[in-house]
Amino acid sequence: MEEVIHARGHENVSAEHASTFEVTTDDFLTPAGDCILAIEADRAPADFDPAFVDACRDADATITVTIEAGGHRESIEGRGDPDLELTNDRSAVGRTSEYVDDRTILTDAEFAAEGVDRRLVEALADGAAATVTVTVA
Repeated sequence: MEEVIHARGHENVSAEHASTFEVTTDDFLTPAGDCILAIEADRAPADFDPAFVDACRDADATITVTIEAGGHRESIEGRGDPDLELTNDRSAVGRTSEYVDDRTILTDAEFAAEGVDRRLVEALADGAAATVTVTVA
């Protein structure tokens, strides 16, 4: 199962955060938002199909977020959690920890924003269109 989000980069994308990465529906990004990879997302976790959300709530589920922009691609793998809500209408957040809130789309991510390929980060900082695919297996 998968959900696809279309968004875009922004000049303030720095991808320096050590424990999270985020895609937001917000239309702006300040330099403080060092976990945000893309803005103006056309969808948020609250828009995900209920069957997809249920699949993400399996503790044994593998959730992968693949970000593509400017001819570059990065995939980040994590896991599902029974406590995932996926109800936020603004932001989708991947976490290297087991912390869960309404924005969390996966836990125990193999890396966060700081681990994203720098060529992809540069494309996003140049404002490239981004496709973010969230898959659960």
